[in-house]
Amino acid sequence: MMLNLTVQSLRGRTGIMVRQMSSMANGTAKEKVDCLVIGAGLVGIAVARELSLRGRDVLVLDSAPTFGTGTSSRNSEVIHAGIYYPRDSLKAILCVRGRDLLYRYCSEYQIPHKQIGKLIVATRTSELPKLNELLIRGVQNGVEGLRMVDGNEAMRMEPELQCVKALLSPLSGIVDSHSLMLSLVGEAENHGAKFSYNSAVIGGHVQENQIHLHISDSRNLENLNGVHLPVPELTLVPKLVVNSTGLSAVPLARRFNGLHGGVIPPSYYARGCYFTLSNVGVPPFQRLIYPLPEDGGIGVHVTLDLDGQVKFGPDVEWIGEVDQISSFLNKFDYSVRGSRAERFYEEIRKYYPSLKNGSLQSGYAGIRPKLSGPRQTPADFVIQILQVFLVLASGINLGR
Repeated sequence: MMLNLTVQSLRGRTGIMVRQMSSMANGTAKEKVDCLVIGAGLVGIAVARELSLRGRDVLVLDSAPTFGTGTSSRNSEVIHAGIYYPRDSLKAILCVRGRDLLYRYCSEYQIPHKQIGKLIVATRTSELPKLNELLIRGVQNGVEGLRMVDGNEAMRMEPELQCVKALLSPLSGIVDSHSLMLSLVGEAENHGAKFSYNSAVIGGHVQENQIHLHISDSRNLENLNGVHLPVPELTLVPKLVVNSTGLSAVPLARRFNGLHGGVIPPSYYARGCYFTLSNVGVPPFQRLIYPLPEDGGIGVHVTLDLDGQVKFGPDVEWIGEVDQISSFLNKFDYSVRGSRAERFYEEIRKYYPSLKNGSLQSGYAGIRPKLSGPRQTPADFVIQILQVFLVLASGINLGR
């Protein structure tokens, strides 16, 4: 029975696991499912894989044409060791545990990655107390192998580097995020998970202690004015729902009628631009090079990809929220203005003084979803398990 385009899409392309067909209300079909994951970024895909491995019937919806088009593909692709975060915080606990699991998974499934190590550098003596604080915090978090090296040793390790002291983190590394996501999707699908793209969750409501999710074909949102959302084409009633929509996690949670507003955290957004290094034959660095953290980020740092390409970033530019439809469709401003290169040269030359004029080229930008704003104490992850559904609104970002 063909109900509408969205239902056809869900059935035809995913073989959706329908448990029960309910009556049509206001012309909208209603179906029950077991587990629904909203968002096919790295977090959503990993959740879908884990649920499917545990024998659950899983459906993943994403408003984009494919997986991983948001923050998961616009980051530094760094595997962090767990140094920066307060002791006993979710960020510290999950980063340390997740790092070990990620290296193990990449080795087992032959995901391109490399444990290249990282130097966090102090370029002035006034920065030494902060560098020492990072060492203490990293040790408290259980990060192994950390050690302080003096400037001469650090510059022997990296001849192009200039610093007075550095913290060596041998467990930091890099990963091919697309290959990682592709592997996780394949595993999830092999265990029965279904993926439906161009399928936007535009809201929902709580009824009889169950969440009812409103679904629309993404293409029907394209020409709207950003304020009024369309009438949903399909309502799905899952036993479990995971909101892992990244940049739109908080705006989407606000559209769940019946969800107490007090459980929805505030949301902030910080754009970060990357510039790539051009006109060099041999990469100037073999390791990740990081300055000390700044407000909203961990500094304009050196990242290498697995092909040896050097990139610098991200910087921090706080931006306002976009309208709901733009949020659901990931229509953020990802442009990289060439004028931002001036600040990049200034920041990079603090630790890489031989950087030549004209050697930076505009790369790409990403948006960090955050739960704390400018000049606020960085917030910890928020993972809320509610009676009727589960919300992930953590601001998690690979490489951040």
